[in-house]
Amino acid sequence: MKVTSIGHAGYYIETEAGSILCDPWVNPAYFASWFPFPDNSGLDWERYRHPDYLYVSHLHRDHYDPDHLREKVSRDATVLLPDYRTNDLENALRGIGFQKFITLPSGKAVDLDGGLRVMIVALVSPSDGPIGDSALAVDDGEVRILNQNDAKPVDLEELRAFGEYDAHFLQFSGANWWPLVYDLPERAKAAFGSTKRSNGLARALRYVAEINARYVVPSAGPPCFLDEELFEFNDLENSPANPFPDHPVFVEYLREHGCDNALLMVPGSVLELTRDGARVTHPGPDEEVFRPYRDKQAYLREYAERKRSRIAAEKATWPSPEVDVFAELKEWFEPLLKTADHIATGVGAQLLLEVGDDLKIVIDFVDREVRKWDGEKCRYRFKVERPLIERLIAEHEIDWVNSLFLSMRFQASRIGPYNEYVYTFFKCLSPERMAYAEKWFAQREEDPEEIQLGDWLVQRKCPHRQADLSYFGELHGDTLICTMHRYEFDLKTGRCLTANDRPIKARRVEPKEQPGPVEEHEVPED
Repeated sequence: MKVTSIGHAGYYIETEAGSILCDPWVNPAYFASWFPFPDNSGLDWERYRHPDYLYVSHLHRDHYDPDHLREKVSRDATVLLPDYRTNDLENALRGIGFQKFITLPSGKAVDLDGGLRVMIVALVSPSDGPIGDSALAVDDGEVRILNQNDAKPVDLEELRAFGEYDAHFLQFSGANWWPLVYDLPERAKAAFGSTKRSNGLARALRYVAEINARYVVPSAGPPCFLDEELFEFNDLENSPANPFPDHPVFVEYLREHGCDNALLMVPGSVLELTRDGARVTHPGPDEEVFRPYRDKQAYLREYAERKRSRIAAEKATWPSPEVDVFAELKEWFEPLLKTADHIATGVGAQLLLEVGDDLKIVIDFVDREVRKWDGEKCRYRFKVERPLIERLIAEHEIDWVNSLFLSMRFQASRIGPYNEYVYTFFKCLSPERMAYAEKWFAQREEDPEEIQLGDWLVQRKCPHRQADLSYFGELHGDTLICTMHRYEFDLKTGRCLTANDRPIKARRVEPKEQPGPVEEHEVPED
């Protein structure tokens, strides 16, 4: 098997049984804020035009690049489609012109014509990607790989059942705006940033340990920020407070934790895998290939200069002054709020949306209405420049996470802990998405399966994103930590200690109900 890095989470997999193009991303994403790092625009994209199969893991714009797919990928490719509960990804790809699809049942290995065996694990929580994320496993009869990209599978048994892996490609770096856009004292922002960075690296390490592949390849990040307004978000000094560490940082982190099997790839690097081992061939001399990491600031300044006109051209398309922002948002959001029973209850407060300097709008999740601000105190606050909101309205963008928030072109503040329901609302700005999210939350309230951790019987799936606590649960006294996202729960009360989230169901084990042996899973320490 031969795997070529085409940048970020993109790979071109070549086998005797067929080729798979995965997540090609070239064009700037999220209001021209994210660019691939290192730059992949100079690759010979004609070489990857005619894959047998196309795999787009999910609709995040650093994985789904519609312009590139439209211009540079043959429609003859057969799409390997995750089995999502909504048709958004399929509809988007059909809109580009792809017509051949194979929907792979989540967690089930499928034999394709020619001899390839593949499996897609689809994540379907409203919090996963844009209502969905996925990972791809490939077996060509000689070696197996897992392309996890930035998916965070909550049940590892399906992945393990596919077989032992020879290479594991996974995300290690941040893809979030916290805490960089929040109005916080610099000292607090540095502390939260350090926690975010260390948690991301530790979570990736846990996946590495659980999958236990022969080789590990850092993948899916970080992006780089080339607009001068955002340039400070790049991790130029290998800062412990920056949530966007580079690939060599993760390689060194793995080495420090006893894993010396990491392989570093850049756009154009080729990994040849056999049963006997692996060989990486880079597209040039080491001095040139690794300059983006060794001389990062100068490299990014040159990169930014090349993209300056592109950024300016994109910014010029944002304003839509004919849009009546308040009237449009009221007409759009209020019907959604009326149907958002679980989400509105989960938020349980008012959100202030400041549009530029002259318009302040309250989205009231208690009274389910949108109104102009009258000086009342609001628990959550977003400030966004008017042209961005105008563009979101003009395009009726139903996922503001996959457009505005990941752009980091906003400011935020809140009173109290993180509340994922806030962002779930902005991810579900259509009746279909809102109905799906509400149904998912309703089903989550059913009686859960229990496992034993220490002296406690707890629900097996974390209330946050349903991570399997037999893998990701750590007990510290009467506090349970889900290491998937570092959510903490007080088992005596069930209360979530780190966010406004649903409580966990837990009870102490009574002597008469001692269960049989419970399988334990060893996970590395932080």
